[in-house]
Amino acid sequence: MAGLARSIAAAILVLWMTTLGLAADRVVIVLDASGSMWSQIDGKPKLEIARESLRTVLQSVPADKEIGFMAYGHREKGSCEDIELIVPPQAGSAGAVSAAADSLKFLGRTPLTSAVRQAAEALKYTEDKATVVLITDGLETCNGDPCALGKELKAAGVDFTVDVVGFGLTADEGKQVACLADNTGGKYIQASDEQALQNALVETIAAAPAPAREPAPAPQPAPEPEKPEFNFMPTVVLAEGGDPVTDGNSWEIYKASSDGTRGDYVTTEYGAYKGSLEPGDYIIVARDGEARIEQKIKVEAGQVYKPLFTLNAGTLIIHPRPSEGADVADGAAVVIAYPGVDTPPTYYGDTKVVLPAGDQKVTVTLGQGEVTEIIPLTAGRVIDKDVIVGVGHVVANAYYVAGGDKADGSGIGFKVFKAKKKIDGTREEVTYAYGPDSKFDLPPDDYVLLATVGLAVAEQPFSVKAGENQDLKIAINAGVLAITAPGASKIEIFDPKKDVNGNRKSLGYAYDEKYQAALPAGDYAVVSEKLDNSSRESSVTIKAGERTELTVQ
Repeated sequence: MAGLARSIAAAILVLWMTTLGLAADRVVIVLDASGSMWSQIDGKPKLEIARESLRTVLQSVPADKEIGFMAYGHREKGSCEDIELIVPPQAGSAGAVSAAADSLKFLGRTPLTSAVRQAAEALKYTEDKATVVLITDGLETCNGDPCALGKELKAAGVDFTVDVVGFGLTADEGKQVACLADNTGGKYIQASDEQALQNALVETIAAAPAPAREPAPAPQPAPEPEKPEFNFMPTVVLAEGGDPVTDGNSWEIYKASSDGTRGDYVTTEYGAYKGSLEPGDYIIVARDGEARIEQKIKVEAGQVYKPLFTLNAGTLIIHPRPSEGADVADGAAVVIAYPGVDTPPTYYGDTKVVLPAGDQKVTVTLGQGEVTEIIPLTAGRVIDKDVIVGVGHVVANAYYVAGGDKADGSGIGFKVFKAKKKIDGTREEVTYAYGPDSKFDLPPDDYVLLATVGLAVAEQPFSVKAGENQDLKIAINAGVLAITAPGASKIEIFDPKKDVNGNRKSLGYAYDEKYQAALPAGDYAVVSEKLDNSSRESSVTIKAGERTELTVQ
């Protein structure tokens, strides 16, 4: 019996070892390189966390494990076709995968369903055991159905699974991609921070059993030293000793002409840039906000260059407010005339901008209010400042009669004048607006509001204090006259009183059979003319706040 037991155990051991040898450990990592990976966790971009986590975990992966690397959204904005198998599944590829992740740009959309399908096909999932590990911080944005794909791949595959790592997804968002793992018998792991992501990658990439070892290959000659993947890795800082700028900055690269000036344009890159430049002379322009600096760089074969660009700049944050303690005025124009600029840029509302160090002339305009301040800015400093324009806010409306209906049709206009008359008896016009609820931001002073509704005009004095909001209601003491004259080619309204020459003043007219206008309360004459030059005249009395309808036959 003991001999039989030993024979059975030996047979089981042989079968287990044979199965292990046939189950090849082949994985393709699919990394989300969409633009959302620029968002931060604990002040650090997700893309940097993903790169560092991959680099750390891949160091513990056996050299004979076959690993491939695919990314989507790294070459084009807005494309659902931007999917690339960068490193085919092969043994000893951990270093190449890390380097590929480090070189990615994070730009586009999230076609994760199509990417997983292509990764499965690269692994020949219908012929061999295979695993896809998807790392995503977002949901499908290209009309794919990850749940349906999971069922399709499981039905057609040979021991095929998809493991999904939801990086920074909420619980509800995770449910929408977890089905891809569940339907293939894989794992869904929620990772909310850097340590959680590393743990998830260890579990999905490094913890899988390694395939049976192949016989050691015959010794090979030492490989030639590899050409560095990147030979140009610049850094830009706002001030000497400052932290590198990695977001919002740009790099413009030009060939240098023989006279040292800019020659042919090469490329523009953004953020923390790493690249490879052909040997030659270049001019590099580093920018952040309105600050820029350029350097000439000579690139030689086999050399790596890490130049430092110091912008000698600071950050200015302006909050334009109409008065002390008031909310930020989103419509306020902020013009910053910084050193060396001929045409200063204009911003609106809350403004944050990187500027060359020096005295910044900041002019904020809100309505008719304007204030200018000179703000010294030193390199590396952040100045966060409220700029108070000092205006009051007025909303103007016209009413046909005090306490009556508000005029809210067409033909409504408002003009604001200085109350103090000039030496010739006229007033200085300040601003104007049309329509009901016309809004004005005005510096403290005494003013006169002139309201026009149709043919009626009225004025009202008012005063403005900084920080004060007021609704200005002006009664025009008028009514509405609606005239119908069948067959008329023209309708005209006259003042019934004649001047010394026997003429009446024309107040308004229309070349139509109908005419409606607002008129001051009083008496009027209405004349309708026909194409045969015949005319009819009627008298009408307008009452303030009332509508009068007149038919002229």
